[in-house]
Amino acid sequence: MSRALPHATDAQMQIGDVAERTGLSLRTIRHYEEVGLLPEAPRTQGGFRLYTEESVRQLLLVKQMKPLDFTLEEMREILEVRERLASPRLSAKTRAGLQDRVAHYQRLADAKLAELGQRVDNARAFAAELRDSLG
Repeated sequence: MSRALPHATDAQMQIGDVAERTGLSLRTIRHYEEVGLLPEAPRTQGGFRLYTEESVRQLLLVKQMKPLDFTLEEMREILEVRERLASPRLSAKTRAGLQDRVAHYQRLADAKLAELGQRVDNARAFAAELRDSLG
């Protein structure tokens, strides 16, 4: 449940609420804002950051990208491209270019996922080896 804030609409929430909903720490959320993965949050007169549902969606997307070891620059571009694709006023050429970028990142994500799968398989094999050595 969101805390009531002066001058806040129902669509806005404090950083603690966002942390709860995303499973990210307050420090991580602030860091993502500082490095440009999240737009700078407006503040109340008392200085509390206010976030929206869109902020939560962006943070959850960043959280999904993180284990795939995307760089900050790649994550920023992915977020920007997705935001631009949501615009109904794109020319067909611009939309096609943005879709090409998404396709590039999709292939990259698939490759990173395959690599992670191999690492998990190796970790399972090692754990089994240790169990076997216990007798």
